[in-house]
This record gives sequence, C-alpha cells and structure tokens, in this order.
Amino acid sequence: MKKIGEKLVIATHNDGKLREIRDLLAPFGIDCVSAKELDLPDPEETGVTFVDNAELKARQAADLSGLPALADDSGLAVDALRGDPGIRSARWAEDADGNRDFGRAMQKVWDAVEAEGPDAGHDAHFVCALSLAWPDGRIETFEGKVHGHLTWPPRGDKGFGYDPMFIAKGMEQTFAEIEPDHKHSISHRADAFKQLVAWLEA
Repeated sequence: MKKIGEKLVIATHNDGKLREIRDLLAPFGIDCVSAKELDLPDPEETGVTFVDNAELKARQAADLSGLPALADDSGLAVDALRGDPGIRSARWAEDADGNRDFGRAMQKVWDAVEAEGPDAGHDAHFVCALSLAWPDGRIETFEGKVHGHLTWPPRGDKGFGYDPMFIAKGMEQTFAEIEPDHKHSISHRADAFKQLVAWLEA
C-alpha cells in the first residue's frame, strides 16, 4: 500500500465532517489532526466545482502545516434547482453574521423546490470531492456521489448538514436516521474514500 505519511491533516473546521472522516480512516491506523486543532485558517472557497475547492483546501493545509493533508468539499445538488445549493451548500446555511443554521438551510432548499411547482420532483444527490495533497505539490483527487431524493419534514438526529432531509436510493430512512456505520458504507464520502483506498492499494 502507498504510504501517506505518519500524520495527516484533515483540512476542515466542521466537527461533523471531521468525525466522519476520522471514522473512515480509523481502520488504516492513520494519525489524524484537524486544521482546527492546528489553528489553520479556513480558506476562501473560490473554486467553481467541488474538485476545485477540495484541492484548494488540501493544498493550503499541506503548505501551512508541512504535512500531507486531506480535504473534502461536499454538498447537496438538487435536480429541480439545477444543481443548487451545490458548492454553496454551507453558505445557504449562513446568516448575515456567518453563523450556520442547517435547519434554516433545509427550509430554504425545500421552499425553493416547492416554488418550482408540483412537477419539479425531489430528486437530489450528494457529491464529495476528496483531495490528498503533499507539501511537495503532489495531489490526488477522487469524487464520489450518492443519489436519492428529498423528504419533508426533516427526520433524525444522527447526521449533520442536510442529512435529515435526504433519503438515499433504495432506502426509507434519512441519512440522519440510520446508524453512522451504515451511512459510512453508502455515502458520497464513502464512495470517494473507496476510490482513495483503491488508489493507495494499487
């Protein structure tokens, strides 16, 4: 297996995302430290795709820490909203002071879908771009997806972000109702991680 390094920076300040990534990396015995723990700044996400933003975050964390860094950029893409909120998924949750409330964000998404009319449909998918960067400039990026549909009202308290309003294809419970281990096996992030692991093992 290719070796990442003795320590890996997880380039996020999102505690829910950090928990999920640490859980996914646990079987590999990788020592993880978050950008938040290292007091690294959260970069401005200026990319136009999930891949752009994941690579931007990974490169900055690797440059500033001198360690390999893993960054995730993920979000919800709703068919009726032509892919929105997409790369702006977190920003849809922000108020004027920058505080995030995903209850408000989910309401905003649902209202926008309803405004499209009764034929708009509720199909949606989560996307995760996962970038692994080294201080020497090397970078590898993987993109995972999980398809499903939106439901209302939101249900469950086990997930984070838009999880309470998303039901994956073939399931009846939302991502916030199923156990974390189950979500980790089927999610967009899990899909990207499987690609990363396959690359490491190649």
